[in-house]
Amino acid sequence: MKFKKINQVKDYKKDIVKAKIIHTEGSVPRETGDFMLINAKDIFGSIGGGHLEFLVINKAKDFLKYKIKKNQILNIPLGPGIGQCCGGYVQIELSHYINGEESIIAEKIYTNINQNLFIFGAGHIGQAIILKSIDLNFNVHLIDSRKNLLFMNEYKDVDYIFAQQPWQLIRNLSPNSYYLILTHNHDYDFKIINEILSYKSFEFLGLIGSKTKKNRFSSRLRNNGHHQNLINLIECPVGLNIKHNKEPNEIAISIIAKLIDHRNNLNIKNSKIKKEANV
Repeated sequence: MKFKKINQVKDYKKDIVKAKIIHTEGSVPRETGDFMLINAKDIFGSIGGGHLEFLVINKAKDFLKYKIKKNQILNIPLGPGIGQCCGGYVQIELSHYINGEESIIAEKIYTNINQNLFIFGAGHIGQAIILKSIDLNFNVHLIDSRKNLLFMNEYKDVDYIFAQQPWQLIRNLSPNSYYLILTHNHDYDFKIINEILSYKSFEFLGLIGSKTKKNRFSSRLRNNGHHQNLINLIECPVGLNIKHNKEPNEIAISIIAKLIDHRNNLNIKNSKIKKEANV
């Protein structure tokens, strides 16, 4: 069997089984609502791996083999039941669908719109970031004023935007997007940052550079009328605070890790707000 991304299942046209976590207690590898899909040859997504997933995949194969149509609930204590060290308890529902499209029609993956990630700068670090972020549920856009670098690698899942004055694009971009600013020109960086702060609609704003660069930009941005509280939202240096050299791939990984960390924290915050609103 092959492991595939869960959003690829919508093109699968044969019988398939969904294994969805519907209840958890204690320490468990995934959360309630997470699911995976299993057919005769492929596995889409994951519910945490290990012996739990091995057991569920075999049960799903039986579903397919014996053409079981009625939903089935699996009650699995992870510690004593299957020897998995999490020690919690999960309840998983197996359900049969006639194709992949039907199996995800009511799930988040079907309705969620990926966040837009706009990367200004197609140099070494920009190229490294797009290569590593394609499969991370961002709509990736690469923007540059240099055609030769912009179209150096044309990945099908990346939107390439040529702009001689890239800061003029900001007002036409999607609100609440993720921005990474790492052009070849400090003046370009400043003009792009200035426009984004004027737009006042971004989810993440990362600027390549040092603390000295951040301080210099901060002074100029204040002179342009931007409030310090807004300026403080600029991540510069951008990326996780790890010991790395200036190798582009290491820098790219630290930046992507920061993006994922920010997005996950935002999702947790929004989830708490929804729960409190429903109390």
